[in-house]
Amino acid sequence: MARFLIGTIPALGHFNPFLPIASKLVERGHEVWWYTGQSFQSRVEATGARYVPMVAAFDYSDLKNIPESLLEKRKTVPESAQLIFDFKHFLIDGALLQVKDYTEILRQFPADVLLSDYAFIGASWIHEKGGPPWAGLGVIPLFISSRDTSPFSWLPLQPDSSPLGRLRNGVLNWVFERVLLRNLTGYMNNVRASIGLPPSQKDFLNATISPFLYLQGTVPGFEYPRSDLPPQVHFIGPFLPNPSADFIFPGWWEDLKGNKPVILVTQGTVANEKTDNLIVPTIKALANEDVLVVVTTGGESVKLAQYPANVRIENYIPYSHLMPHVDIVVTNGGYNGVQIALAHGIPVVVAGTTEMDKAEISARVEWTGVGINLKTDNPTPKQIKDAVKKILATSHYRQKAQLFQAEIACYDTPTLAITRLEQLAKTQQPVLRMQEASMQIGFSEALIN
Repeated sequence: MARFLIGTIPALGHFNPFLPIASKLVERGHEVWWYTGQSFQSRVEATGARYVPMVAAFDYSDLKNIPESLLEKRKTVPESAQLIFDFKHFLIDGALLQVKDYTEILRQFPADVLLSDYAFIGASWIHEKGGPPWAGLGVIPLFISSRDTSPFSWLPLQPDSSPLGRLRNGVLNWVFERVLLRNLTGYMNNVRASIGLPPSQKDFLNATISPFLYLQGTVPGFEYPRSDLPPQVHFIGPFLPNPSADFIFPGWWEDLKGNKPVILVTQGTVANEKTDNLIVPTIKALANEDVLVVVTTGGESVKLAQYPANVRIENYIPYSHLMPHVDIVVTNGGYNGVQIALAHGIPVVVAGTTEMDKAEISARVEWTGVGINLKTDNPTPKQIKDAVKKILATSHYRQKAQLFQAEIACYDTPTLAITRLEQLAKTQQPVLRMQEASMQIGFSEALIN
């Protein structure tokens, strides 16, 4: 039996992927403690793990726990600079506070392995201060630098491993890491110095990739091929939700079993407060089409004076029940949401550019041919209608999505994760893959050609 300490920032998109892994670790007889926000305590304990609260660190699952002065300062920052502000004051400053909590937790629970995602930087810092090795979980597209890809950014470019492409990539990566991220990396190193850590030899983003084990939550075909992919990076498949046994079906459920195509529109669990961005224009776009539109709002209200007769709206519907009936998913490009659609062989229409990870996800949808990238956060009804009708009119997109369905079906994500985590716990050494990198290149090319 080994001891695992999970650490996650208190946000759904960062928390949920760890649930099946925690459950599987407990099932295998390991002792698991989970350090995260108070609002997630019951879900942590349902896995069999022991919940550990955030004491020094910000528990921003409740905004009341964030200093008012910090929130006020953020309001003065231009929207274009808010991501860097958040990286500095929530992730980097947050890591400093996480180290304090980790120090106390590890006194009580001498873990063999720390497990976190890229945003929970304190795990890597406490390792550098003498703590156990840490493993990372990739809950957004892979952002590690490569000679074969351009930088992970708001303006993603297609991968290119030709001589000219590698020249392009080298120049752009240098500018991104040494110029655009210079201030952020410098800020990180100043904070590191305050707790006795040396300057990082990597930029802010690459420093969040564990040198021991990095579990990327996708299949090779949905990631750009990298001939220089680090050997500790393992593809384990997407984090698919378990079937929900206690779901009460809405009264209109039988409508899904008719002959009309079913179009699901969702803005995910985080960026769902502005329903005018995607949900409302999709409803308007398809109001007079011979389709059934299913809307999941995540609890937000949709402000329309009147709903078309072909629209069904719910706060939440478990994907395990809904997806078998869906023909197209219209989404803002959440990583797991897109992959859940692909796991069911469903093509997608994506509209996500403002958030860096969503821009990269949308670019991968376009690159793989599994859907249409609208290249905007605020598509017009006409753009949405044209995209939906184009996908319905051809089998190309569905065939591509079904290729991914077959690939994803080959991956038992929790088991793949646990096998590698157990190896790290046993050896305390980097867990390296053998032929996975060359397999990735071949399978990726087959999928996109």
